[in-house]
Amino acid sequence: MASRSVNKVILLGNLGRDAETRYTSSGNVARTTFSVATTRRWKDQQTGEFKEETDWHNVVLWRQENLAPYLTKGKQVYVEGRLQTRSYEDKDGRKIYTTEVVADDVILLGGRGAGAEGPEDNFDQTPRATPRPSARPREEQPPDFEPTDDDVPF
Repeated sequence: MASRSVNKVILLGNLGRDAETRYTSSGNVARTTFSVATTRRWKDQQTGEFKEETDWHNVVLWRQENLAPYLTKGKQVYVEGRLQTRSYEDKDGRKIYTTEVVADDVILLGGRGAGAEGPEDNFDQTPRATPRPSARPREEQPPDFEPTDDDVPF
């Protein structure tokens, strides 16, 4: 029996800095990076005080450089992707590990933030990353399935 695992990250937070886009050494693949802050709030059971703690998440978005100008500090964003840890050697030869969220889907939320230069109309023109196709083929409906009003249970 094959074992299964899940690597799924969902973040809803605010951008901590403007997105930065760089290109791979071949020059044709864009790598956009940004940070997302998420804040947890809770009530301390001993003191009764409300406390909060902010976590910063490094996010990588591939091949979506058209979204970068909209990813500005302070904007609220929804990110869906997977967690990835990689390593490299620094200039002193030490192995450094870094963990980041590789985004599959990024959606800007809320209205126009300070400094945003997006569309002014209030209808849904929110730029979003194009989801990558899944490695698993989707299950299809049988070709002869046609729901009718008789199938509705009420």
